[in-house]
Amino acid sequence: MRILVLGAGGYLGGHVTERLRALPGARVLVGGRSPGADVAVDLAADRPHLLAGALAKAAPDAVVNCAGATGGGAVTLAEVNARGPAALCAALRAAAPGARLVHLGSAAEYGPGTPGLRVAESEPCAPAGPYGATKLAGTVAVASSGLDAVVLRVGNPVGAGAPATGLPGRVAALLAEVADPGDPEGELRLGDLSAYRDFVDVRDVARAVELAATAPGPLPPVLNVGGGEALPVRELVRRLADAAGFRGRIAETGGGGGGSERSARVSWQCSDISAAAAALGWAPARALDASVAALWEARSRSFVPDGVAAP
Repeated sequence: MRILVLGAGGYLGGHVTERLRALPGARVLVGGRSPGADVAVDLAADRPHLLAGALAKAAPDAVVNCAGATGGGAVTLAEVNARGPAALCAALRAAAPGARLVHLGSAAEYGPGTPGLRVAESEPCAPAGPYGATKLAGTVAVASSGLDAVVLRVGNPVGAGAPATGLPGRVAALLAEVADPGDPEGELRLGDLSAYRDFVDVRDVARAVELAATAPGPLPPVLNVGGGEALPVRELVRRLADAAGFRGRIAETGGGGGGSERSARVSWQCSDISAAAAALGWAPARALDASVAALWEARSRSFVPDGVAAP
């Protein structure tokens, strides 16, 4: 089986690629702009006919699109999250119409949830900002493409390599910079941590992608991939602080490295993951403590204090 992964150099894409490469009988190709890519493509800029030419040469049985932007302004978000999937679908229809397309969406597409309730795939979407809106546009492009395609609407992934553009990676970076984590007088100043989020281990996301890419027969157009439980963001931060051995005070000041404007607008987010269980036989296998431990272990290994040369 030939599987083409787009966005393999990113956080989710790296874990997905690693998982797929362990799949017996699979040949995994990497597509992107880097010189080492097996397939040279740029979803944000290439015209569909150029993408189609590259896809025809790759002849994939499945394509996994992990490419996405979480920041950079509305134009960048639209180019990568909305235009990219639409161009990819047009190219696949021309070059590889029989390939399975697995596209990674985001729970941010739903917008604010109702406290105490899990949101199912059939619920209307009302994203709270450009990120969620552009991800939703990408989902619509994929779901209406007529291809053998499925969108995995991912919750808040936690695990090794989490980028500083997201809360888990940002807090881990701040904790790594604390001079004396064992000092009870120390303080970690963050923003509002009262929002509830649906956290899922990034390795469980990769397993869902594997199942979606290899499942026989058609799949539902959209499947939620999350933990299926809403937890306070401050609970994640507290567990990450414990993993780091931080014994000081966590101060929610309304500024600093945690919380966001979006958190204030979306105070509750929780996904109903029963459809993924029915369609893929998938359920999250790792608890949040395991996700946090993996994140901190990877972060502590890679952190180099200022003034110290990297090995």
